[in-house]
Amino acid sequence: MGDETMNGVGQTSLWTAAARARESARADRLFHDPYAELLAGPHGQDLLSHFHTSRASDEGNPFLPIRTRWFDDALHSALEAGIRQVVGLGAGLDTRAYRIDWPTGTTLFEVDQPSVLGYKRAVLDKAGITPSDSLTTVPADLGDDWSTALTAAGHDASQPTMWFTEGVLFYMPRKLAGDVVLRAAALSAPGSRLTVDLIGTGIFRFPYMQPFLRKLEDAGSPWQFGTDDPGDFLTENGWHTNVVTEPGRPDASYGRWSSAANPVELENLPRSYLVAGHI
Repeated sequence: MGDETMNGVGQTSLWTAAARARESARADRLFHDPYAELLAGPHGQDLLSHFHTSRASDEGNPFLPIRTRWFDDALHSALEAGIRQVVGLGAGLDTRAYRIDWPTGTTLFEVDQPSVLGYKRAVLDKAGITPSDSLTTVPADLGDDWSTALTAAGHDASQPTMWFTEGVLFYMPRKLAGDVVLRAAALSAPGSRLTVDLIGTGIFRFPYMQPFLRKLEDAGSPWQFGTDDPGDFLTENGWHTNVVTEPGRPDASYGRWSSAANPVELENLPRSYLVAGHI
């Protein structure tokens, strides 16, 4: 199965994988994804250069490494708290099923378009790389009835779940993004957790972002939804919000991004949020 079978949004997972590969090659890397370069392939590298022309140096854009590390930390925190059911919504070419040492008894589900999951499995299988025995893939588009498919695949709504959806929700209209989060809440027992990333509406107004946004639209994968109240977005859709932060804040810097880069008092900056909630 080639990457040409993936649609516009699915294709974005290739350049995200290329960015993870670039970070993994650094001596001071925030995480190590040994499979990212293989999954990205030459096309992913080309897409990374295309979408991030002005930031395609070895340093790259610090947001993605911070985001990936922050999600990793949130997952490890949930596992340390005893949660043994994990769901990646819009899993893309994420390789946590392969690179994390999951505790015995953990059940991991990946939900995404059949073409994306099929591409990932085909590439890694060909290289002889097998996922954790904990993994169950759920081929379903988040715009369809993915929750029924997840339940049929074995998800147990009576047990706490750690949900994560990384680099996904802003590709959706607001209503659909809210529905995804709300459906997760409906399948969550007390003690469940959720981590998401969201973008602020300033991204759509900031002049520097316009060429990038046009490239996304031309590729059939436009960013559609932003919010300046990310905590309220979770609360409106069934979750108690306990963390709202941005790259550069003390809890989401990792020495890569200064808080001076996005001062709170300035409006219309292209903000990205890391948000966590619980049931």
